Amino acid sequence: MSEMPHAEGDHVPSLLRARQPGEHGKVTNVELFFDLVFVYAVTQLSHTLLHNLDATGAARVLLLFLAVWWVWIFTGWITNWLDPERLAVRLLVLVLMFAGLLLSTALPDAFGGHGLIFAGAYVFMQVGRSCFMVWALHRSPREARYNFYRITLWLCASGALWIAGGLAGGEARLDWWVVALGIEYLGPAAFFYVPGLGRSSTREWDVEGGHMAERCSLFVIIALGESVVVTGSSFAEGGREPAAWLAFAIAFVGCVAMWWIYFDLGAERGSRSIRQSADPGRAARLGYTYLHLPIVAGIVVGAVGDELSLSEPHGHAGPAQVAVLLGGPALYLLGNALFKQSVNRTHLPLSHLVGIALLLVLLWPAASLPTLALSVLTTVVLVLVAVWETLSLRNLRRELYAAQE
Repeated sequence: MSEMPHAEGDHVPSLLRARQPGEHGKVTNVELFFDLVFVYAVTQLSHTLLHNLDATGAARVLLLFLAVWWVWIFTGWITNWLDPERLAVRLLVLVLMFAGLLLSTALPDAFGGHGLIFAGAYVFMQVGRSCFMVWALHRSPREARYNFYRITLWLCASGALWIAGGLAGGEARLDWWVVALGIEYLGPAAFFYVPGLGRSSTREWDVEGGHMAERCSLFVIIALGESVVVTGSSFAEGGREPAAWLAFAIAFVGCVAMWWIYFDLGAERGSRSIRQSADPGRAARLGYTYLHLPIVAGIVVGAVGDELSLSEPHGHAGPAQVAVLLGGPALYLLGNALFKQSVNRTHLPLSHLVGIALLLVLLWPAASLPTLALSVLTTVVLVLVAVWETLSLRNLRRELYAAQE
């Protein structure tokens, strides 16, 4: 928000981050501590999907994933503006961390007996955090205060539907929660329009670009870390026959390829782009709030595929297994392609498009392949994309290194 860092008032210390020209705010230890809860949340989501590999299970896990991402990214926006080193803000983050832990424990049975626990924790985080921001900005300029008045009203409206869904049962719960989540995802796109209060502007969402980029890249690391944990745990619990060794190695190589595709140059170029943007709020809304969704979702689904190949390497790849083994990498490549196009203002990367096309081609023989064979082929596609992009951007890499020196 354009004037948020300069709160008005007498001598009351501001809770907002101090910004220095040419520098970006560091990710603080309490933010990293908060993220630990979401390591657990991502693990819960992947295990829930693994045990519910059907259309209904996938739809429910998708909704839960979207909710987990939304509550995390909203907190990322808030700590982009607030200074987590201030005691009040630090306590806020820790309270949100406890609520997030409660939310994570309820994920596997969110559509069963723990629905109200999940909904209550979620609404508490969303509305409570926004109300704190309203209080923190009470001496700030009108634009900053009105922005959070609007956001709070939107979250209160969706929160009532979340609670209604938690009290309902069966398919009614899913219906309530789909509408609630739809309202929340529509909010930024609609600029949180409220009759009588107008709508916000992306220029009022004056995020500190470097901090936002680093926070989102850390969530990608969280998701990749969960994939590593799944790979190690499944291998440790299984046998040591050659197929298990091959599945273990392939899962690791696939994880490395995913890391390479995002972090080789993509994350740094995204960070530079948002730092230099004339409207960082708009860049953060599209590139980080929305387009990181398929990136993280692809990693989560890919982790389920790794566990399938480790636990049943010779098993027949049925429709559900094929959807997971091909869908995870495809989602990941699509998310990276859209993100890189957005932040670099270029065409969709050809390497990523070819990778997605190859995954689509694999649909044809997939039904006749064992799980491990399909996992090997999808990993080959990811490695191909990583190598292709690395070679095609070698001149840009030299320029970036020269600029740093």
